[in-house]
Amino acid sequence: MNYTERARERYAGGRPNEEALGIQRRFMRIIERGLAPFSVVLETRGRTSGKPRRVPLVMVRRRGIRYLVSMLGPDVGWVRNVHAADGRAAIMRRRREEVVLTEVPVAERAPILHRYLLVALGARPHMKVRWNAPLREFERVAADYPVFRVDRVTG
Repeated sequence: MNYTERARERYAGGRPNEEALGIQRRFMRIIERGLAPFSVVLETRGRTSGKPRRVPLVMVRRRGIRYLVSMLGPDVGWVRNVHAADGRAAIMRRRREEVVLTEVPVAERAPILHRYLLVALGARPHMKVRWNAPLREFERVAADYPVFRVDRVTG
């Protein structure tokens, strides 16, 4: 089994298997210490349980704006939780920051997705476009991958 097949197997059906959960737990400890340059831990409230749900994600910057991308598409827990909470969430990297996540319109996603795949090496096997594809290829798949602008909660 090659790397791509193994990576996809870890998230079959859009959910992490036990191996992926173990990797996520270890990676979250590294992120929280500020040792993973492009990563954050996103905390949302479970839409049915109300319990905190945490997941490690790659956060990219483009033109000074921060973004989170769902490499597995729209049918994952953290995306559904963000929608249910009207975008309210928290990100952690050394310290906790309360944020609002706003979904980016499909027409604006392509350059963000391109930037994302430049730094999110682990996401490459899960997406339908190669990291070095022309921008028009990213435009073609943009509707398949939710992108959220990350804004600090003020006041």
